[in-house]
Amino acid sequence: MGRPRGVEDAVILRAAAQVMGRVGPTGLTLAAVAREVGLVPATLVQRFGSKRGLLLALAEQSAQDASELAGRVRAAHASALGALAALMVGSVAEMATPETFANHLAFLCLDLTDPQLYEQALAVHRAQGRAVEELLAQAAGAGELRAGTDVAALARTVQAVTAGAGLTWALERDAPLAQRIRHELDTVLSPHIEPIAPLTHIALRHGRGPEES
Repeated sequence: MGRPRGVEDAVILRAAAQVMGRVGPTGLTLAAVAREVGLVPATLVQRFGSKRGLLLALAEQSAQDASELAGRVRAAHASALGALAALMVGSVAEMATPETFANHLAFLCLDLTDPQLYEQALAVHRAQGRAVEELLAQAAGAGELRAGTDVAALARTVQAVTAGAGLTWALERDAPLAQRIRHELDTVLSPHIEPIAPLTHIALRHGRGPEES
């Protein structure tokens, strides 16, 4: 049977991510996602088979999105470190409130206990890690970072700090998440930044390249 036309899978998966942030694991159903995009649940059953199938498709799309986001932010920023700040902020864009953060975190807990979902979650993590390391390597090559910086180790630290910043922000709630991410990223990168580029700190806080500050 042919697939019903009119709404692309990517649109449905974006809607699923939005519903996920609002209602968490127990409230996410094919019917809820179908309502979000104006379809009937049977259409989603035909395309994805089940809620689990939808989650697997969403995880696969998330890995692809992580790589594409890196390309977009790099093209939009003259500074690799400015692009890195935009990448890390963009990676948590759908978790702008403590409630949506908690709901997405609940889904991550499911991912860690389900072998197939875990493999997809790991793919997302690795895709982001490659993007972070590539941006740091570009920053080192452009003289934004000190010579000899271990970009692989620094990339792992950036990912760990970003994840930890989200959790502490959800508890403390003292500033917008994007601001918290930029602050923590600035802190972890500061020891590695060449002093000849003082505007890099401003670029990190605002997600811009030094030339754009």
